[in-house]
Amino acid sequence: MVHAKRWTLKKHFVGNPTKSDFELKTAELPPLKDGEVLLEALFLSVDPYMRVASKKLNEGDTMMGQQVARVVESKNSALPKGTIVVAFSGWTTHSISDGNDLEKLSTEWPDAVPLSLALGTVGMTGLTAYFGLLEICDAKGGETVMVNAAAGAVGSVVGQIAKLKGCKVVGAVGSDEKVAYLEKLGFDVAFNYKTVKSLEETLKKASPDGYDCYFDNVGGEFSNIVIPQMKTFGKIAICGAISTYNRTGLLPPGPPPEVIIYQQLRMEGFLVTRWQGDARQKALKDLLKWVLAKKRENEED
Repeated sequence: MVHAKRWTLKKHFVGNPTKSDFELKTAELPPLKDGEVLLEALFLSVDPYMRVASKKLNEGDTMMGQQVARVVESKNSALPKGTIVVAFSGWTTHSISDGNDLEKLSTEWPDAVPLSLALGTVGMTGLTAYFGLLEICDAKGGETVMVNAAAGAVGSVVGQIAKLKGCKVVGAVGSDEKVAYLEKLGFDVAFNYKTVKSLEETLKKASPDGYDCYFDNVGGEFSNIVIPQMKTFGKIAICGAISTYNRTGLLPPGPPPEVIIYQQLRMEGFLVTRWQGDARQKALKDLLKWVLAKKRENEED
C-alpha cells in the first residue's frame, strides 16, 4: 500500500502566496494496472509560472509542476524499475503514470551532473533560455543583449548562451550579491536596478547604441524603459512578467506604441512547450554539452 504526500492548493493566491494557501494531504494510491508505473519523486520544481498558471487549478488540486522521479514499481516493459524520468506530476511524493507523459532521462546523462539539473539548466528553464534567445531573438555574434531577472534560473542561462554566441550581454538584478554572480558568469555589464539613480541612464551608459535583443522576464515599468532603447528592427522575447504576478490592482501601462512602430520592433511571447521532437532533443544535448565543458555555471536552491 503506497501513500502519497501532496501539497495542494487550499485557496487561490491574493497578492503574495502564503503558507496558509497550501495544505499537505496524504492519499492512498491504487494498485498498478497493466502498462502503468509507480513513480517516487527525487526533485520537485518551484517556478514563477506557477503563480499565474495556478489560477487554472481548482482549490484542493495538487500543485502543478515537473519533477525528476524514479520508477519504483513497473507493469510497463518500456519503463523498468529504476528508470529515471522527468514527469509533470506536481508537488507529490508518489504518482502513477501510464508512461505517455514521461520523458526518460538521456542515456548519455553523466554521473557528474546532478539529476536536479533536468528541471533547470538541462531542463525546462534552460530550454526556455535557449529557444527564447536563439529562436525568438535570433541572437547573433556581435549583437547586444539585455536580460532582466538575470541571476534567475532562466536569465542566468540566457546570458551565458549569449556570451557563447559572441554577444555583448547586459544584465539587471535586484541585489549587489547577484551583480557579483553575473560578473562571475561573464556578463559584460551587470547592475542592481534597485540602487541605480536612473534606470534609463544606466541602460544608455551600458550600451549607448541601444539593444538588438531584449529577453524580458519582468515586464511592467522596467520594460517601458528598456523598449525605447531598442535598435531599429530589435527583437524582444517576452518570457515572463514577474513584476506583475502578485499585483492586486491595475497593471501598469505598456510601452509607447509609436516606439514599436517607428523602430520596427518585433515582440513575441512564447512558451517553451512550442519546441518538441528533434529541436528539443538537440537543445538538451547542447545544454548538457555546455555544462560538461564547464562553459556554464549552475546555481541551485
